[in-house]
Amino acid sequence: MAENAGSRPPVALLGTGIMGAGMGRSMLRAGLPLTVWNRTQAKSEALKVAGASVAATPADAVRDAQVIVTMLADGDRVADVMAAAAPGLHAGQVWAQASTVGIAGLQSLARFAREHDLIFVDSPVLGTRKPAEQGALTVFAAGPDDARPFAQPVFDAIGQKTQWLGEAGTASRLKLVVNSWVLSLTTAAAEALALARGLDIDPRLFLQSVSGGSLDSPYLQTKAAAILEGDFSPSFSVAMAGKDANLITAAAQAAGIRLDVAPAVAGRFRRTAELGHATEDMAATYFASFDAR
Repeated sequence: MAENAGSRPPVALLGTGIMGAGMGRSMLRAGLPLTVWNRTQAKSEALKVAGASVAATPADAVRDAQVIVTMLADGDRVADVMAAAAPGLHAGQVWAQASTVGIAGLQSLARFAREHDLIFVDSPVLGTRKPAEQGALTVFAAGPDDARPFAQPVFDAIGQKTQWLGEAGTASRLKLVVNSWVLSLTTAAAEALALARGLDIDPRLFLQSVSGGSLDSPYLQTKAAAILEGDFSPSFSVAMAGKDANLITAAAQAAGIRLDVAPAVAGRFRRTAELGHATEDMAATYFASFDAR
């Protein structure tokens, strides 16, 4: 790794799914040299056209990187991919772990980083497909000060705001708190529209009633519009929302905190997936209010 951080550190991005693809495009717009890897290589082709190099293996992707960014579905997949990357790792690389992996998952990843002399930054991101594509995510970052000169140009490329939070672990804990609110809002919006349907009320009357007042929110309007238009193209999928709801529930249990809404939300997303909506946007939790047809 170079002794001095440049404004454009070479980056390896592991994971180019819904979020990773948008983040990769934002990095390329910022002029960051980018090498990408994805288990399904076809998902990286659009980034190749935009100027990224596509690696055949995780080890090839990270070999020349100053900053490694992981954006994968869960902690187990991050661990597996980083284990596969191990032959290409070298001491001093900054690893910005951007996936939402929960508290227990983060601990094992931080241990892997220590074993390979990586500078570990716990850096989950807040946002969905569109903010990722626009470089408008919020980055929760926690890690050592010497990581900042290398990580910050990457965070500036993918995010509109970086919130530095001290030691690794703080960012992942905050992300669970924020996600508990996001998933609850999504579920509440879906249930309100489902109740309106069940009571033979035009759901638009509900939206008009709260519009512009203290009960309104842009998020409510966005998710309600998706439901009413029947557009469930994924910004953040039911499967990923369910995974995060389970992480929230597990973290609360480990902390001795009783939550009632989060376990119910987790069950609702699980039921939505069982109804065949796992890959659709999390607004599809609307369908969990109705019997399978």
